[in-house]
Amino acid sequence: MSLAAFLPWHMEKAHGWLGQRERFAHAWLIHGVAGIGKLQFAAAAAASLLCESPANGLACGRCNACAWVSAGNHPDLRRIRPEAVALEEGADAAPESEETEAAATGAAKRAPSKDIRIDQIRGLESWFNTATHRGGWRVALLYPAQALNVISANALLKVLEEPPPNTVFLLVADAPDRLLPTLVSRCRRLPLPAPAPGLALQWLRDQGVEPAAEWLAAAGGAPLAAQRLAQQQDQPCPAWLGQLIMPLSAGKAPDVGTLTEWLEKIPTPEWIDALQRLYADLMLAGCGAPVRYFPSLADAVGKAAARAHPARVADTAHWLSTQRAVANHPLNAKLFAHAALQRVVLSCQA
Repeated sequence: MSLAAFLPWHMEKAHGWLGQRERFAHAWLIHGVAGIGKLQFAAAAAASLLCESPANGLACGRCNACAWVSAGNHPDLRRIRPEAVALEEGADAAPESEETEAAATGAAKRAPSKDIRIDQIRGLESWFNTATHRGGWRVALLYPAQALNVISANALLKVLEEPPPNTVFLLVADAPDRLLPTLVSRCRRLPLPAPAPGLALQWLRDQGVEPAAEWLAAAGGAPLAAQRLAQQQDQPCPAWLGQLIMPLSAGKAPDVGTLTEWLEKIPTPEWIDALQRLYADLMLAGCGAPVRYFPSLADAVGKAAARAHPARVADTAHWLSTQRAVANHPLNAKLFAHAALQRVVLSCQA
């Protein structure tokens, strides 16, 4: 591990925020659009709060506390996240006792949870009752906050109603409106802005991502999301998307069968996300505005939007958003992809 650092577009915000520690709230909700570096901001903030020799409010990177945070073993820092997220980060998904018990009984290990469970919140109690290591802050970093279920959210709410001394909670979320309102009310909100396009483009180029402008557009202006897309895909605009929209722009039907076979090989959430971005572009083009996500398809999208009925396009865009919520559980992925493509074609016909 390495010590998290604030991204260039968050430096000014970090300096202003961390410079007010004498009046620091006990719980902060750090929120903003996905892919702009909210978790990195929160992790860098945690390191700064725990640092023993902060420079202008930020972690020095040289003291013992910074070394412990970098190594992932600072006693006054806890990360609360779903087991599935912990696995992705390289941490152990389940306690050794659970592994041993499963092996002894011959039972199958349960799938890593995608929720933050109540036992994770309750497990903090002994930590709260222990003095901080150097008499400074204790930091609980919780992410993504929308992974809290109703039970664990209520358990956390009780903690925040009577917060432990010298403890700061940093909750990270994309959308605060998806959280329990009473939980949000117990936190000070810290909105993080998306970076200016020029700054985001320069950062992407520094990371070796090219063509930076197209990747940034595909991610809706979120540079970390653009970097992830560039690692996952061969090109900013998936080839199948062009095969879908080009015929529609000419008033013809695309080859749904071939496209279905194509989509069957792609994770369902991935191609639904791409269709959602395409429909955002269709609605923008229908209003005479520039497309946002796929500039390479701007001409075809404009022609397709001119042929389509706006109400049908909006209705299908809404349908895609509802399907995204259950995208990981289609009963038949191929049939679902075929049905979705058929709906797309119908919505773009005059």
